[in-house]
Parts: sequence; C-alpha cells; structure tokens
Amino acid sequence: MKKNQKNAQPQAKSRTPLKVLMVSHMDPRLSNGGAEIAAFQLYNQLLDTGDVDGWFLSAAPNKIERKDGVVFAQPFDDRSYVYAGGAFNHFLHGNTDAMFFEHARELLADINPDIVHFHHYTNFGVEMFKLVKDVCPKAKVILTLHEFLAICNHFGQMVKRGNFMLCNKSGARECAKCFPEHSPQDFFLRKAYLMRYFGEVDHFISPSHFLAERYIEWGVDREKMSVIENGSPHIEPRRDDEPASASGVLRVGFFGQISKLKGVNVILDAAEILANDEDTSIRIDIHGDYSSQPPDLQAEFLARIKDAPGNINYFGPYDNSRVSQLMATVDAVLVPSIWWENSPLVIQEALARGRPVICSDIGGMKEKVRPGLDGFHFQAGSGLALANLLKELAENRNRLDSLRSTISTPPTISETAFQTGEIYNLISAER
Repeated sequence: MKKNQKNAQPQAKSRTPLKVLMVSHMDPRLSNGGAEIAAFQLYNQLLDTGDVDGWFLSAAPNKIERKDGVVFAQPFDDRSYVYAGGAFNHFLHGNTDAMFFEHARELLADINPDIVHFHHYTNFGVEMFKLVKDVCPKAKVILTLHEFLAICNHFGQMVKRGNFMLCNKSGARECAKCFPEHSPQDFFLRKAYLMRYFGEVDHFISPSHFLAERYIEWGVDREKMSVIENGSPHIEPRRDDEPASASGVLRVGFFGQISKLKGVNVILDAAEILANDEDTSIRIDIHGDYSSQPPDLQAEFLARIKDAPGNINYFGPYDNSRVSQLMATVDAVLVPSIWWENSPLVIQEALARGRPVICSDIGGMKEKVRPGLDGFHFQAGSGLALANLLKELAENRNRLDSLRSTISTPPTISETAFQTGEIYNLISAER
C-alpha cells in the first residue's frame, strides 16, 4: 500500500494536461452528501492546478427529469454531464438501464480521457470500469472508496441488519444470515461479480488506513492502494481563540446527519443519564437534519427530542458554510457514530476550528483522533460511557483546554489534489 506524500514538493507542470473525467455517484449541486462534495471539490482544485483538462460526470436520480432518448443532460455547464438515472441492481451494483451503456460509450469516445476517476459506482454500475477500458484502452481507471459498499450489502456500513451490531468481516454464510432472502451462493457470486470488475481498476484511493485495510483483506491488491485524505477548501486556518465557555457549563455539540448510525440515540441516552444524575454542568447542542431518514426513524427522533431533558438543545438543519461559526459556540465536537465510519469531514472541520473531538473508539474516527492530543474516545454505542467521559471532562476542564496546543491541522484540498495528481502521473507513465 502506497503512503501519501503530504510534504512532497510539486513537480514541474507537464506540457500537455492530462484529460481527466471525474465520476461521482451523485451531483453535489443537487445532493449534499460528503462523497459527492469531496469529488467535486477535488475536480475543481485539479482544474486550478493547470495540469488537468477535466470533465465532471455525475448522477442525479429523481433529481432531474429524464427526457425521452436522452441519458446525459448538461444543466450546469458544457464540461458537466448529469445522468438522470435508470434501473439499477443494488445487490450487484450493476446498471440495468438499457440505454445507458450506448450513450456512455459515445461520451467516453468523445472525451477520450487519460484518467477516469470514480468516486463510488452506485447509479453507474461497476461494469463501467470495463467499458472505459473497452472504449479507451490507454485510459487508466482510479476508484476512490468511501465506505464498504462492495464488502457489505447493508448500505456498505458493516453493521448487522436489524440490531446494528458491528460486523468485523464479510463472508458468504455470514452475509446470508443478515439477508436470508439471498443464499450463501448468491453472496459468493456477488463477490465474484464485483471482483471481476474491480480487476479493471488500475489504482484505489482510500481516505483512511482503516478502510484501506478492510478492502485489502477483502481482496484488493495492496500495491494498488494509496491512502489520501479528503481535504476541504472550506476549512479555515486553525484559530487559537478562547473555548466557548472558559468557565461554568461544558458545552459540546453534534453536527451532521441525524440518523441512528450517526449515533444520535447515544447522545440522547447520555443526556438522560446526566439528567437523572442531576448533573447541570453539561449542555449538548444538536445541529443537523433528519428529513432524509425513513418515516419511522424520523418519528422516533422527534418523540425523543420532545421528551428530552433540559440539557439538550436541538437547533435543526444548518448550512455547511456556517459550520465553523457554529463550532465556535461549543467546547468540543461529538462524533458518536455506531458504525465504523471512514474519514468524517466533521472531524476535519472541528480540528481546523481548534475544537477537540469526542468520538467513538472504532474505525476511521479512532484513526483520525489521537486520544489526549486531538480529543478523546469512548466506547461506541454506549450512552453511559459518553456520559461518564463528559462528566470527567466537565470536572477537569484543563484536560480539554490543554489540547489547544496539540490539536493537529487537517489537510487542505490543495494537498489532496497534489497527492492525487502524483497518482495520476505515476499510473499514466505505466503505459
């Protein structure tokens, strides 16, 4: 597995910019997910370097109207193509849209890219990896991994279906227990199908070592894997301002999607424990949107918020451009996800703001937050463990305050683009 070279010096610009087609499973101008935002930010930063001549291909199922006979629309500019979507097999991650491949073949032939860089394969299908090689034999295929979609049929999050217990390893029999509507043979064939098309990928990029190792264990060639974090242009320079509440109440905040997997119930459990102990030294602010969740989960969250103790404040959705301003109102940021996570952007945002992170002790969260330096870990899924940690920090405020001198500086999008460009140049030379 190749290491990212964060401190490497930029090389001289190539005479002819590489033609790069960036592919995202959703369009960030129509969807607010982290993966599509990361893809679009990287695309724009690469264009700014002058070393890349780029196009952006995204999908937007149910977001734009598909016209008869037209597969790709251009609602934004002449370098952006949007696939309205079609029939898709989420078990095999295969595209069953009868018109898609003919039009995709024409688009690839017209652009004739040197690099096709995929962020996800949902909505397009893994078969597109081979289509690139069929239409443009000299082109190189790069795939940035964002979660465990190929490994896990449960939304790629490696938690057990139903009880959300952590899953450590996939397997045909184990996966069939979660999904009894599929046999072990189905899962065996599913992996064979995915591996066949993953074989067309020239290089993989993972934003965390944890995610990379999971895929290597699953079957991806270690020599084809690099770890490059998703930087962000919205991260402000680190600020050494005063904590939100230098004395008195300890105020901690959650920022992000309101969902069971993101650990919102863990926060509410901890708040109830603190209230039952009559602890008035801690306040918890929740900033986020629940509207994308299934109706039953929305109802559960609203019921719990309605009956929540006074130490909880729910502020609703927020514009991500305000996240740094909102984080300035808290002493620490909570990241209590009950699944492994990969490289949550909220961690980078918190560290950039100089705010310690209190996170679950698993996956990419554990990797990104150094205990006692960037923040603290607690047992994943345990409201009691979170409550006890918050009480300890409230009683010993110097533990949080001392982190102001040790919190790490997260990567910028320019660093991510430089490291990605190095990969482009390396594999383009392997012709």
